[in-house]
This record gives sequence, structure tokens and C-alpha cells, in this order.
Amino acid sequence: MLTATLTAKPEVDRVDFELKVENQGTEEVTLSFRDARRAEFLVVDVEGEEEQWRWSDGRMFAQMLGSETLAPGESTTFEGVWDDPEPGGYVAVGELAAADADAEAETQFSVPA
Repeated sequence: MLTATLTAKPEVDRVDFELKVENQGTEEVTLSFRDARRAEFLVVDVEGEEEQWRWSDGRMFAQMLGSETLAPGESTTFEGVWDDPEPGGYVAVGELAAADADAEAETQFSVPA
């Protein structure tokens, strides 16, 4: 059983995101990836109606299969950065990009003026 937690560390000129995925089950879990992207981060307005930013937009990912195995109690962390955000309140969503496993978390944050 995978669980996820997302932290957002906003500053005036950037927001750092960290998605932690942990195997809370009793058996190891192998995460399979279709390309070099391991996680996705997106930001929506506080109402959840309009997407403001998506980490993968404008990026290209190597087309290579990959995998990572998590033992029971083990975790892995993925990072993303949003450069030059507008001041205001937002909701961030972090998603594991594995083909065969789901883990997602969200958090609210504010970018200072």
C-alpha cells in the first residue's frame, strides 16, 4: 500500500515541491515507469477550478523504461520547482507517474508578494 505526502516551500521567486511516496504495506512494491518522468506536480487556484502551472509542460523526457522497488516501510522522494509564481494562494497536487501504481497528495500554500 503506497501513501504520499506533498510539501511546498514557497519563496518570492520560486516554490519547491517534494513528493514523498512510502510503501506502508507488508510486501515490496515495484514501480514501473514508461519514461524518465517519475512524478508530476501541478498547481491550481484555491477554488480548484483553473490550472496555474504543470511541472511537465514544455519538458521532454527520455523514452526509457525504468523501475524502482520499495521494501516495506521504505520511501522515495521526488522534487519539482515552480519558477516565478504569481503571489497568491494555491493548491498543489503531486502524483506518482508510475504505470502500475497510484499515489497522490495535495497541499495548500501561499506565495508571498
